Amino acid sequence: MPRYEFRCRACGDTFEVSRPMVEASAPAACPQGHDDTVKLLSTVAVARGAAGGPSAPAPSGGGCCGGACGC
Repeated sequence: MPRYEFRCRACGDTFEVSRPMVEASAPAACPQGHDDTVKLLSTVAVARGAAGGPSAPAPSGGGCCGGACGC
């Protein structure tokens, strides 16, 4: 189940809530009981290649097929 991060505008506390994606934009109450919260934007890093291994080389050349057809 996805986890969403929220910040309370009243006390500044940051907290996470696990909920289904269909409820992603529903409001969440602060653990301290405050209702004035805002959902934070999370960033996700995506890496190429196997975990801990080298990444795939970037294609070289140009054109429509990476330079293989000589266009």
